[in-house]
Amino acid sequence: MSTAPASLASGSSTRGQLNGILFVALFAAAVTRLSALPAIAGLGISPLIVGIVAGALYGNALKDGMPQSWAAGVNFSARKLLRIAVAFFGLRVSLQEIAQVGLPGFAVSALVVVSTLAIGTWVGMKLMKLDRDTALLTAAGSAICGAAAVLAFESTLQSKPHKSAMAVGSVVLFGTLSMFLYPIAMHAGWLHLDTLGAGLFFGGTIHEVAQVVGAASNVSPEATHIATIVKMTRVMMLVPVLLVVGVWINRARGDAAASVNSGEGKLAVPWFALGFLALVVVNSLHILPESATSTLNTLDTLALTMAMTALGMETRIAQIREAGPRAIATGAILYAWLIGGGLAITYGVERLFG
Repeated sequence: MSTAPASLASGSSTRGQLNGILFVALFAAAVTRLSALPAIAGLGISPLIVGIVAGALYGNALKDGMPQSWAAGVNFSARKLLRIAVAFFGLRVSLQEIAQVGLPGFAVSALVVVSTLAIGTWVGMKLMKLDRDTALLTAAGSAICGAAAVLAFESTLQSKPHKSAMAVGSVVLFGTLSMFLYPIAMHAGWLHLDTLGAGLFFGGTIHEVAQVVGAASNVSPEATHIATIVKMTRVMMLVPVLLVVGVWINRARGDAAASVNSGEGKLAVPWFALGFLALVVVNSLHILPESATSTLNTLDTLALTMAMTALGMETRIAQIREAGPRAIATGAILYAWLIGGGLAITYGVERLFG
């Protein structure tokens, strides 16, 4: 007797989820158009950043305007779609490009990523008293590839949306500052770097790919080319770092679950990271036509923007207020390290391989 009502409820739930996904997709499409405006594109602000800001504004100012049944679609976009989108981000990287900068580019990338993650996690948890997830997200955004790294770590950590929002805020603030500060420092003679050094430093220490291109393009085309490849080498670091963090978190949660005799605490291996690596190989072997790769990259940007917009919609300003200043302070300390430590690493690597 209850079969019909149950099936109706299931159909209504599925329809609500699809409506939620469609709503996020349309919102993300509008955000993509907005981010293409010269005033925004000129600042090197990606659609991902605009997405989380617009999503947060909507989620806090107009949260009652969206039907409750759509929430499942928003959550799907912020979680499952996110994993798929991060995997397809691998089509933007090729092993041939990374090989072009050779050992110097790899050395700078590895040293910056490892040191920034270690310093950020320690500073965030010990000095700023942030929770582990917020500290890791902030460190990952600074160390690897900005908002995309925050999204990947958010998926692995299964953290709250407002923690990702705080980490992205740090990426926006200090990454945008780099776009203006780095070229000014170069032209003023404060940075004694040749073309290779400028490419290593810009690509090794600026947060977002778009910000790297925006800053380095004010130096020279050669520096821009090197900086972009070094940056993509840092993006490649996402895979091993996620796997290591996944094992660490899995072990920690497993211990906690055992202590309370709970079945929870299991963390799925981040297979999307392996998917990312597989697609890097696909891109390196030129299996797909260039037009297909370009189309997939465009769709992937939309999917990442959808995920970031959905995270913004699930974020509440009150949650950010609690740890916001401490997260920004952690980002500021990391930014000081990226400049000072990044310069030291760049000079050392150039001397070693020069």
